[in-house]
Amino acid sequence: MAQNIIFVGPMGAGKTTIGKQLARQLGREFFDSDRVIEERTGANIPLIFELEGEQGFRRREKAIIEELTQLQDIVLATGGGAILDEENRDRMTRQGFVIYLNAPLKQLINRTSKDKNRPLLQTADPQKKLEEILAVRDPLYRAVADEIIETDSKPVRNVVKKLLTLVNQYKL
Repeated sequence: MAQNIIFVGPMGAGKTTIGKQLARQLGREFFDSDRVIEERTGANIPLIFELEGEQGFRRREKAIIEELTQLQDIVLATGGGAILDEENRDRMTRQGFVIYLNAPLKQLINRTSKDKNRPLLQTADPQKKLEEILAVRDPLYRAVADEIIETDSKPVRNVVKKLLTLVNQYKL
């Protein structure tokens, strides 16, 4: 029986882009937890952070992760910080095959530097902030991951091809 494929990793690692492509190849429904939150609230992530703070956003995120992990045979891209909540980590590992998409810090900076939709990086020194975030989150991503895939500068199609091999190997 196929199971959910759940992507974790830092912002800019490619979870949404790669997740969409993989879902299309597998004929599965794709969800991005951040996009679902935006659709349900009618507000973008920076506005939610501004109005409710990170804590308010994380409450919404937890509810969405709980809901989405109950679905079957989906591909789910989680927000970079979803991993911070212990219940989210537990749900992800129980309800799916977790893939940590990892990329070097320089690549993450390049991919996120002009994106104003990343409230945690709206600081004077986004690189330093991303380093701090990774110091906390990387061990958590690794702890829940069934597989770790390095995305670095590889073309999306190459990463998806590798993931399709994993899907066949693990009968996901």
